[in-house]
Amino acid sequence: MLITNLYRNILIIFIVTILILLAPQLTEACTRALYISKDNTVIVGRSMDWGEDMASNMWALPRGMKRDGRGGRNTLSWESKYGSLIVSAYDIGTAEGMNEKGLVVNELALVESNYGQPMDGEKVISLSTWPQYVLDNFATVAEAVADLRQENFRVQTIVLGTGRPANMHLVISDATGDSAVFEYVDGKLVIHHGKQYKVVTNSPTYDKQLAIMEYWKDAGGISKSLPGTSRAADRFVRTSFLLDILPNEVSPTYINGTPEKSFKFQAPMAVLSLMRSVGTP
Repeated sequence: MLITNLYRNILIIFIVTILILLAPQLTEACTRALYISKDNTVIVGRSMDWGEDMASNMWALPRGMKRDGRGGRNTLSWESKYGSLIVSAYDIGTAEGMNEKGLVVNELALVESNYGQPMDGEKVISLSTWPQYVLDNFATVAEAVADLRQENFRVQTIVLGTGRPANMHLVISDATGDSAVFEYVDGKLVIHHGKQYKVVTNSPTYDKQLAIMEYWKDAGGISKSLPGTSRAADRFVRTSFLLDILPNEVSPTYINGTPEKSFKFQAPMAVLSLMRSVGTP
């Protein structure tokens, strides 16, 4: 599905391909790609290759809502500054979304996540509401990074119906093409912030994904052959290569004999084709 940001003149499109049914066992094979054209069109592509129906719905959430982190006695509370459009997971939390300022959030599985234990009296927030906190409170990636870096609360995981924790990392982007990846490794928050962080998949942790990508570049394999499995590291390499070669300029076309710039219609389809190429069938 494609959701066009009508709040601003900058085009941001939040692409979500959701509810792809796989084998009976749960599989996490999600991919996120951040596309930026030469005219600063920004598009987020995201595949949701989850191993069961997540009963997802789309929710329009207004600004001014009283919210809390669903974390129990010491849960964080706030009032939303910005309205947002989100995709729910199991209708108990925010899996994806975009707010009225063009800030986009995506949660992807990361089994290595370890959020640590909250100290006595420390504020907590559920993993299911962590993305919504970002959408509600920030207009840009830089604002979110500055706030989350202070670690004013502890994220708590949730337990799925299978009895295992739903460990995730959080990825955000904004209308300028800025990007950040938030991971909890051994109880510590690790942040990768910058426009260069365009592709995110799953395991291993992001620093290791970047190292794997560098190996492929040094080995000269990207231009000659690409890893073809559905493993997260392979998808990271493939997505990075394909994203780099997508057309990023306005191409003229003729509509009823009149030349028009159709790039803003072509670009979402190009990103969608990328996400389909790295999705798990």
